[in-house]
Amino acid sequence: MAKYLLLIYGDEQTWETMPEAEQRAIDEGHIAFRAAAGAAVLDGQQLDAARTSTTLRTDATGRVSQTDGPFVETKEAVGGYYLIDVADRDEAVALTMRLREVHAGHSGVEIRPIFQHG
Repeated sequence: MAKYLLLIYGDEQTWETMPEAEQRAIDEGHIAFRAAAGAAVLDGQQLDAARTSTTLRTDATGRVSQTDGPFVETKEAVGGYYLIDVADRDEAVALTMRLREVHAGHSGVEIRPIFQHG
């Protein structure tokens, strides 16, 4: 078995102005995903808006700075994630295809393998 982190990206402004029917369709996609994945879903959460985040970085002098909001200004931000444990990448892709964010023009899903130490 292999673990993958599914990072769900989207345009927060689009999400905040999206009609309720489209929001429900996205939620139904997550319900279908969880039903299909079953016990393969180890964890998954929707994240609060990127503007509520805090970023810590060290500058060239070794001083740590704290910034409100995401470090990089982008249109898309990580809005949620799933941690899954499946047989292989092909299974991870097949499950991820059930998420509506894969098919919407304002979002996408990154499938990242979890590095296995030792």
